[in-house]
Amino acid sequence: MLIHPMPDPVALQLGPVAIHWYGLMYVLAFALFIALGRVRIKQPHIAAQLWKKEDLDDMLFYGMMGVIIGGRLGEVLFYEPVKYFSDPIEIFKVWHGGMSFHGGFLGVVIAMSLWARKAGRNLLDVYDFIAPLVPLGYAAGRMGNFINAELPGRVVSDPSLPWAMLWPDIRYPLHPDPVFLQGLRHPSPIYQMLIDGLLVFVILWLYSRKERPRLAVGAMYTLLYGCARFFTEWFRTPDWETNVLGLPITSGQVLSLPMIVGAILMLVWAYKVRQQGRPPIISKA
Repeated sequence: MLIHPMPDPVALQLGPVAIHWYGLMYVLAFALFIALGRVRIKQPHIAAQLWKKEDLDDMLFYGMMGVIIGGRLGEVLFYEPVKYFSDPIEIFKVWHGGMSFHGGFLGVVIAMSLWARKAGRNLLDVYDFIAPLVPLGYAAGRMGNFINAELPGRVVSDPSLPWAMLWPDIRYPLHPDPVFLQGLRHPSPIYQMLIDGLLVFVILWLYSRKERPRLAVGAMYTLLYGCARFFTEWFRTPDWETNVLGLPITSGQVLSLPMIVGAILMLVWAYKVRQQGRPPIISKA
């Protein structure tokens, strides 16, 4: 049995300014995007598309806006609309945590569409380029959730599970003694960090090292993440849950299903186009 370490969510206090670990994880995510991107632009098939370091810096700004705005709006609309609309000021307090990956995903797609139009590039090429740069940033975000004691897992069926964890109840932050949720729990943010983040990154990075049909890399990321998230959701206490054909399905799984179906269709399309012998289109820089 483990006990959540309950670190102070504030990493550094500079007078009235509090720097939270959750925010630092986003800084780490954006730094990883730049670092991995600089490795990726040196790969021969990527260099042939004339990607430059300046493109990375420019895309990062657009991507940051997409992640933050889309992620927060996704949390508000997909998961806890009652909570946020009853206290709208809370929507802007992003340091308290609460960012939806699916909302952030849509936000980034919109942001990259705007950047692609500005840069004169094909959006599919942009998606293929940035997809391998995303999973490690996601993993950093899940570490931020763990530090904040967010996203508690379900109660374990076997209390002897070595990593089963007592999880703090963050509804009582001012209680003099630690207050824990009932039962030993799966540390679901760690599961999602390792599977949805690190494992997806390793598979996708290896897959993207060779030239693939246009949209194949982006579609593969969408498929890998959708499947990984659908699996890890089984271990997480759902924000809401419903039944389909008598089987329980959680909010995260509902939002992941369109990603899985859409990714399969995109992969079929990408490889079908290549098999038909259509010449690759190298977008202008």
